[in-house]
Amino acid sequence: MVLSGGGAAGLAHIGVLKALEEKGIPIDYITGTSAGALTGAMYASGYSPSEIEAYVLSPEFQLMTKGKLNANQRFYYKEEESNASLVDISFNLDTNLLKSLPTNVIRSSFLDFEMMRIFSATSTSYGNDFNQLFVPFRCVASDISSKKSIVFSNGNLNEAVRASMTYPFYFSPISINGKLLFDGGLYNNFPANEVYSEFSPDFIIGSNVSGNASAPSENDLLSQVTNMMVYNSEYSIPCESSILIQPKIEIGTFEFEKVKDAIKAGYDATLILIDSINKEIVRHTSIEELTAKRKLFKVKISALKITSITNNLNRKKDISYARQSMIRVSKNEVIDLKKLERRYFRLDATPQIDFIYPTLTLKKDSTYNLNLAIRKAKDFKLEIGGHFSSRAVNTGFIGLTYKNLGKTAYSAHGEAYFGKFYGSVKTNFNIEIPSTFPVAASAYFVLNRWDYFNNFASFFEEVKPSFLIQNELYYGVNFKNPITNSTKSTIDLRFFNLEDDYYQTPNFTNKDTSDMTFIDGNSISWEFSSNTLNKKQFANKGHLFNFKINYISGIEKTVLGSLSNDNNEIRKTHNWLSLETEIQKFILNQSKFHIGFHAAGAFNTSYLFSNYTATLLTLPNFALLPDAKTFFLKEFRSPQYIGAGLNLIYSIKKNIDFRIDGYLFQPLIMLGENNDGTPYLGKVNNITSFMGDASLIYHSPIGPVRLTLNYFEKQSNPIAFQLSFGYVIFNKKAIR
Repeated sequence: MVLSGGGAAGLAHIGVLKALEEKGIPIDYITGTSAGALTGAMYASGYSPSEIEAYVLSPEFQLMTKGKLNANQRFYYKEEESNASLVDISFNLDTNLLKSLPTNVIRSSFLDFEMMRIFSATSTSYGNDFNQLFVPFRCVASDISSKKSIVFSNGNLNEAVRASMTYPFYFSPISINGKLLFDGGLYNNFPANEVYSEFSPDFIIGSNVSGNASAPSENDLLSQVTNMMVYNSEYSIPCESSILIQPKIEIGTFEFEKVKDAIKAGYDATLILIDSINKEIVRHTSIEELTAKRKLFKVKISALKITSITNNLNRKKDISYARQSMIRVSKNEVIDLKKLERRYFRLDATPQIDFIYPTLTLKKDSTYNLNLAIRKAKDFKLEIGGHFSSRAVNTGFIGLTYKNLGKTAYSAHGEAYFGKFYGSVKTNFNIEIPSTFPVAASAYFVLNRWDYFNNFASFFEEVKPSFLIQNELYYGVNFKNPITNSTKSTIDLRFFNLEDDYYQTPNFTNKDTSDMTFIDGNSISWEFSSNTLNKKQFANKGHLFNFKINYISGIEKTVLGSLSNDNNEIRKTHNWLSLETEIQKFILNQSKFHIGFHAAGAFNTSYLFSNYTATLLTLPNFALLPDAKTFFLKEFRSPQYIGAGLNLIYSIKKNIDFRIDGYLFQPLIMLGENNDGTPYLGKVNNITSFMGDASLIYHSPIGPVRLTLNYFEKQSNPIAFQLSFGYVIFNKKAIR
């Protein structure tokens, strides 16, 4: 058998193999390029066509081809805190900009793990000799340095197949024996000569779904680059005793969601030629015979048990970090597939690591050594972004991170938000001690400023003087540890200094001085969180759960402004307990429709500041709509509340969503104001408020573009319209 490349269309070869086996046509040797290498290698490793078909139709395969992970493979504990970045550039100080450009569109972590899982144990158990496989196998990759094809007849099978599949700029290339290798289709997309010269078969069956590129066009850059990179291949078989199957199918290179159509096309095209093939084939093999042969072949494959780990960088500190993160050597731990998967993706999620490629070596005791080819991430990452809106809440963002990997993984980060509405500066230093039960410590410093000048204004509308400015300074340390791959626990110790400048009446001018409340104190909190949402904002799949308990102690100092008849300074001591929770879960996920449930609640023990406004400013606010964070909505603040709603999403196209979000807010305790401006807590008289929005969102490659209509009940102007680009994400507040 000779199997061509062809991306998603190349999986038509599975249908070809399926039809041949059903009709008893024996396959004694198999070669392939790219998608043909994957199909051929699975067949050569003892997988039946039906098993191969089931695999490529699985959700895991679809995720793999898109560079995504299963929810249980994401490692939330190591994900960096969300910010408003839209683009990021990684670089080293000693390299120029061109060398800092990414060499891949998608991350290949899942693909590389799966190639190891599927092929490595089989390959090593048979001495990495492709002649000893269930069916002798060859595949082709391209050495772009020598401009030659490389034919693999031995070595790590997962490496050979991965090299043959490495579509330029889509996947990260890998090096084998010091050679950087790419997709075999660049120089030989139909390795018929190789099967003929390597095996001298009596009869050759070819399956081809590809062809040479058309002539370059003056106005088509892609056609020009393709013709410069790709050599024309010969899609014929170099002997008369042969037949060529050419399934008719129109599928793009990366349209893997159409795999089922490709398999059917291959199956149907083969059945048409079965009579012609049977005229040339005397010997036939039954399904029962093949099943027995496969069972016998798999008996020799040693179960996947890893007892040691090495690293190909030959740098002791890197070996130490990877090994200590993956295995407890002191306890002679044996890692099975389940543990391996969990710890592999945890290691891969380390921000200081850019790329991992795994291979296995069989040891004398029939266990395995796992070798990890680790490429460290570039030292620096520059992030640029923000939220740009037709409303007057425009905010720019810039961040810079330094990362390093030694015996520990550590990073230093600084960022700034800048705009009239919101400004912030944040720095933090994070260090992780490698262990199979990791713990990370972080020290941080944050300055926040919110200026609620008139946040219902449009971009071009003149605004009144600010009626409320909140300034925050806080710093502290936290300690994180994972509970599962998608959950983490955080203990935080924080010191803060808050300043609120406000007017307690709407009748003020530029000549009036504001009232000021200062709060100095500290807090200690514990937070449990779980997150598998597919986007950092405006998600349509996954779930989120967050629970936080926070004990806060502070001293209030309130200084009244010119509008007050009392000029005395007020001091009070406050201690209170705060519990907050949020849950979001998409309960319906179809190709076009998504329905999510989203709720939040807060419970604060009673506390009252010197006046109504000062108390109001410390209360937790209900803001599950992202845009609600850009308004000061006193009707959605309470010391104790619950709120819930639905996210209704219709995916018009792959990256275009129309969504409606609606929430009901129910305070459990009402904050009231006496005639003299002092606050009180009272019962709620069936007060329920509503907020909602309708949005048309284009999820561009760098961030969301939105056309949004917001509605906030009980406001003097409840409707707000905006056209925006970017993320409505700010740094966390100190205590509120």
